[in-house]
Amino acid sequence: MISAPLPPALPPAGHASINLGKQLFYQGRPDAAATAGEESLQHTPPRVPLPVASQIQDTRSGRVQQTSATDTNAETSSTGPSALWLGAGFLLAGLGTVLLGPVLPTLAHDWHMDDSHSGLLLAAKFVGSFLGGVSVPRRLRLGIAAGMACACAGFAAFALSPGLLTGCVALFAGGFGLGQIIASTNILAGRRYRSHTGSALASLNFFWSLGAVACGLIAAAVLPRWGLRGPLLSFAGMFLAAGVGGLLGTVRTAPADTLQVPAEDLRLPRRVLVHFALLLFLYGGLETCMTGWLTTYTLRFSDLHLLGGQSALVLLWSALTAGRAISAAAMRWVSESVIQRLSLALSALLIAALTATRSGALLSLDCLLLGLALAPFFPSTFAILMARRPTARTAGFILAVSGLGAALFPWMMGVVSTHSGSLRIAMAVPFALALALLLLSLVAGDGVSHRRTLGETSI
Repeated sequence: MISAPLPPALPPAGHASINLGKQLFYQGRPDAAATAGEESLQHTPPRVPLPVASQIQDTRSGRVQQTSATDTNAETSSTGPSALWLGAGFLLAGLGTVLLGPVLPTLAHDWHMDDSHSGLLLAAKFVGSFLGGVSVPRRLRLGIAAGMACACAGFAAFALSPGLLTGCVALFAGGFGLGQIIASTNILAGRRYRSHTGSALASLNFFWSLGAVACGLIAAAVLPRWGLRGPLLSFAGMFLAAGVGGLLGTVRTAPADTLQVPAEDLRLPRRVLVHFALLLFLYGGLETCMTGWLTTYTLRFSDLHLLGGQSALVLLWSALTAGRAISAAAMRWVSESVIQRLSLALSALLIAALTATRSGALLSLDCLLLGLALAPFFPSTFAILMARRPTARTAGFILAVSGLGAALFPWMMGVVSTHSGSLRIAMAVPFALALALLLLSLVAGDGVSHRRTLGETSI
C-alpha cells in the first residue's frame, strides 16, 4: 500500500523543515508528494517552536512517533565496535561455538561421563545460545559488550568446574554470551554497511568460520601439553580483552550511503518474518547435518581411514571459510538473491553426488565444492533480511531459530540412519533440506526475498 502523506506541520520549522523534505524526497518517495497534490507543494507549513521531542512519521504505517533528538541520533547511527574488533569478536565466537566438540572426550574421561551426560553439556550450551540470540537489546553495542562479559565469565567458570552440574551452568552462561555476540554483531554489520550488506556479512562471517576451523587444530596442539584449565582460562580472558577493546574502539558514525528512518521503527510483516525464520531454521539443520555426520559417513562409505575421515571435515570447514571470502567479493557485483539460489542449487547437486561417491579422492573433492557452495547462503540471506530494516529483537529471534534446526535435523538424520540401517539413506535429510530451501527462495518472489529499495512500501 502507499503510505499516507506527511501531516502539514512538521517540526522543526525553517531550515530543519527543508532538510526533512529533502530527506523524504531523496528516499525515493515521490508518491507521498503526488498523493498530497499541488496544494501541499504550494502551502508552507506554519512555523512552530522547536519541541522537546521531534515527530517522526513511520513511512510504512503512517503513525507519528515521538523521539528525542538524542535518541533519534543514537538509533539511526550504527554505534558499536570498529570493524577490527567486530572481526576479533567473531573469531572468538567461532572458536567458542565449536569448542565443546574437541574437548568433550577429555571431559568425559576426567568427569567419568557417559554419552547421555555429555549430551547435557551440549544442550546447556545450545539453550544458552538460543536465549542469548532472542534477547538482543536495542542498543547493539551493549549486546556485544554484555555478550563478551558473559562469555568470559562462562568459559572461565567452565575451566574451574569440578563436575557436570557446574559445567552445565557455566556453559549456559558462555552460550548465552555467544548468542548475544553473534546476533548483535550480525545485525550491527547489516545496519552499518547498507551498500553491500551481503559482502560485509560474508567478510565478517569469514572470521567466524576461521575460528571454527582453527578450534580443532588448537585443541590438538595445546591439550596434550597444557591440559584443559589453563587454555580455557586464557580463552576466557580473550573475550574480556575483545570486549574492552570494542568499548574503547567504538565507532559513532551514521551509515553514509543512506538517509533512513530509524531501523527500530519498522516491523516485518508476519509472513516475511515466518519466511526468513523458516529459511534459517532449515539452513541451520542443513549445515549441521553435513558438519556433524560427514566424518562418520566418510569412514563408512569410502576407502579413507580415521585421519582421512577427519580431513574430509577439515576440507568442508576450510571451503566454508574460503567461500565466505569469495562470496564477499562476488556479492559486490551480483545480487544476494541470485547468489542465494545458486548456492542452494549447487548444494543439492553436491549432496546427491556425495551419496554416489566411494572414492576417497572424489569424496574429498565433493566436500571441498560443497563447502564453497554452502558458504554464501547465510550472508546473502541475512543481507536480504537486513534490507527490510527489522528490529534488533526480531533479527535476533530469526538468527536464534537456526539453532533449533541445528538441534533437530542432525538428530532426525541419526534416527533415519538407525531405522533404515544406512547413513547413505539418511543423506536424504540434508538433500531434502537443500531442495526445500531452494523452493522457498524461488517461490518467495519479489514480495519477500528480493532487496527492497528505500522507496518501496509495505505489503
